[in-house]
Amino acid sequence: MSEVFNVEEIFGQNLFTLDKMKERLPKNVYKEVVKVMDQGGELSMDAANVVAKAMKDWAVEHGATHFTHWFQPLTGITAEKHDSFVAHPDESGKMLTEFSGKELIKGEPDASSFPSGGLRATFEARGYTAWDITSPAFLKESACGTILCIPTAFCSYTGEALDKKTPLLRSMEALSQQALRIVRLFGNTEATKVVASVGPEQEYFLVDEKLFMKRTDLMFAGRTLFGAPAPKGQEMEDHYFGVIRERVGAFMKDLNEELWKLGVTAKTQHNEVAPAQHELAPIYETANIAVDHNQIVMETMKRVAVHHGMRCLLHEKPYAGVNGSGKHNNWSITTDNGVNLLDPGDTPNENVQFLLVLACIMKAVDTHADLLRQSASDVGNDHRLGANEAPPAIISIFLGEQLEDVVNQLIETGSATSVKEGGKLLTGVSTLPDFQKDATDRNRTSPFAFTGNKFEFRMVGSSDSIASPNTTLNAIVAEAFCEAADRLEKADNLEMAIHDLIKEYMTEHRRIIFNGNGYADEWVAEAEKRGLPNIKSMIEAASTITTDKAVKLFEKFGIFTKVELESREEIIYETYAKTINIEALTMIDMAGKQIIPAVVKYTKALADTVNSVKEAGADAVMQTELLKTVSEKLAEMQKALDKLKELEAQASKMDDVKAQAFFYKDSVKVAMGELRKPADELEMIVDKNIWPIPTYGELMFEI
Repeated sequence: MSEVFNVEEIFGQNLFTLDKMKERLPKNVYKEVVKVMDQGGELSMDAANVVAKAMKDWAVEHGATHFTHWFQPLTGITAEKHDSFVAHPDESGKMLTEFSGKELIKGEPDASSFPSGGLRATFEARGYTAWDITSPAFLKESACGTILCIPTAFCSYTGEALDKKTPLLRSMEALSQQALRIVRLFGNTEATKVVASVGPEQEYFLVDEKLFMKRTDLMFAGRTLFGAPAPKGQEMEDHYFGVIRERVGAFMKDLNEELWKLGVTAKTQHNEVAPAQHELAPIYETANIAVDHNQIVMETMKRVAVHHGMRCLLHEKPYAGVNGSGKHNNWSITTDNGVNLLDPGDTPNENVQFLLVLACIMKAVDTHADLLRQSASDVGNDHRLGANEAPPAIISIFLGEQLEDVVNQLIETGSATSVKEGGKLLTGVSTLPDFQKDATDRNRTSPFAFTGNKFEFRMVGSSDSIASPNTTLNAIVAEAFCEAADRLEKADNLEMAIHDLIKEYMTEHRRIIFNGNGYADEWVAEAEKRGLPNIKSMIEAASTITTDKAVKLFEKFGIFTKVELESREEIIYETYAKTINIEALTMIDMAGKQIIPAVVKYTKALADTVNSVKEAGADAVMQTELLKTVSEKLAEMQKALDKLKELEAQASKMDDVKAQAFFYKDSVKVAMGELRKPADELEMIVDKNIWPIPTYGELMFEI
C-alpha cells in the first residue's frame, strides 16, 4: 500500500510564500515587500537584510545548508552556484551562519561562460544576477542536500540581458501598461495592472535507464539517431488516455508530491498518443512564475525518473515515426480586479471590449507572424512542426465557428446582430444527462487557437523554455494595444471610433484566421496565396528578430536593444551548429564502433553458414542472397559514413557562424539521413542477438 499524504498539507511547504513572510517579517517590512511586488521599485537595504535573515532562518529550519541565485541563461535551461550559509567561526570556535540582504539581492556569476552572442568575451567575465521579488524563493531537495533557490534575472556588466527572464519581465510591464489604456477606455478605473497568465502543458517520454545507457545517441543527443520502426507503434490509438502503467504511475505520484511541495499546481496527468509518452498540465499562473515553474517541472521530471530506474526524455522527437512532444502554451490576460480580457461572455457579438481585444490580437499575430514562429523555434522542434502531428510551421489563428461568424458579420455588414449557439448534446441514453455543448469545436492542427477564454500557442517545443514565446506574445499584443489606444484616446466619438477600428483591424488581418485542417497540403498553397510566411526551420527564422520591424517593436517598449537582438540571432546559429555537430559525431561514433562491427560479425556468420550448407551438399541460395543483401547495405552504410565524416570535418572548420549553421542544415543533416537509412534497414535483417543497441520496441514498450 502506497504512503498516504495530504495535498493541502504539503502544498507549498518548500516555498517561501507571502504567508510565510507575513508570519516572519515585521509589519513595515512586509508592507514594503508587498508594495515592491505590486508597484515595482527597490527594497531598502535595511528591509532586504530583514527579509534575508527571515528567509535564511526558514530555510535552515528545513535543513538547508546552501543558497543559490537560480537563473535562466540563454542555454534554455537553468543555472545555479551554491554558497553555504557558513560564516567565520566566533572566538569560541562555534560555527555561525549568515545571509545578508546584499547576498539576497545580487550575485556575480561568470558572464563569459554562458552564451552571449558576442556581448561578453572570455576576458570580460563579470555578470550580475538580481532577485526577482515577484517569484517566491524555494527549497530544492536533492543529493546535494537542501538548497535555498532564489529566482533571479541575469545581465552583463554593461547592462545587457543575458537571460530569458529579464526580457519576459520587461514584456509583462509593457503589456500591462498598454492593456490598461484599453480597459480605461471602457471605464475600468479600478484596475492597476493587467497580468499575463500562462498554463504550459508539458509532454515527455520515459525510458528504462538500463536501455538508455546502452544508447549513445540518447545520452548525448537526447534522441535516437538510428532506429527502425517497432512492429507496433501508435496506430492502434490505445495508449492515449489509456491505463497508466504501475511503474509510470509510481513516478507520477512522486513527481506530483515533489511539485506540490514547491507550489507547482500540477493538475492533470495522462498517457499521450505515442507509446511511453505522457503529459503533465498545471493550473494557470502569472507568466514569470509559470516560466519558473515549468523549468522546475522539467528538472524535477528528470530527477524523479532516475529514482525510479528511468530517464525522462524532453526532446521534441526522441523517436522517428511516432508523435513527438510539445508544450502547449495557454495564454490569457486579466486585470488585477478580475476581468479576463479574453472572455467573450455569452454574447461575444455584443462584448465590444472583447471584440477590440480580439481585433488587436489578430493584428498582432498577422503583423508579427514571423516573430511568433521564431519564438517557438529550437533544433528539436524542426523535426516536429508540420510533421502531421504538431501545428504546421505556418502561423494562423483558429477562432471557431462562433467567433469567425461574428468576425465575418462585422467585416461584411459593420455589425454583428447574431451569435451561433452551441445547442444541446443529446446522448440518447436515459441514464446519461443531456448537456449544453460548446458553440465551437477544437482544432488540434492550429498553431494559435482560441479555446474559450484564452489562446493556446501549440507550437512550443517540449524541451524549450516558455519565456521566449511569452515575451514575444506580450510584446506584439502590447504594440497592437498601444497603436489602438493612441487613436482611440484622441477620438471625438469614442463609440464610433472603436467600432470603426474593430472593423478596420479585422478586415485588414482576416487572412490570419483559418479554421480548417492545418495538416493539409491545400492549406500550404492557400497560405502562400494569402501571403502568410512559411518558415520551415529554426535558422531560417533566426533573422526575423533583427529586422527593422522587430527592432522597432522591441526597442519601443524597452524589451530588447538592437544589440541584444543581434546577440540572440548569433546564439541561434551557434546553438544549431553545435547541436547538429554533436548529433553527427554521435552517429559517426555509433556507426563506426557499434553498428558496422556488429554487421561485419553477422556477415561472417552468414558466410560460414553458406559454406557449411554447401559442404553439406544442400542448396544455399537463400543464405547467399541474404549475405549479398547485407553486404550491399553494409557497403552503402560505409560509403555514407565516409561522406558524413568528410562533411562534418568541413563544417567544423567554418568561421562564419551563420554560413556554418546553414551548411549543417543543408549538407551535414542530409548526410546524417543518408547514413541512417541503410543502418535502419540492416536492423530489420541482422540477428537480434548481434544488433548492438536496444531497438524501438524495447525502448518504448519495456517500461
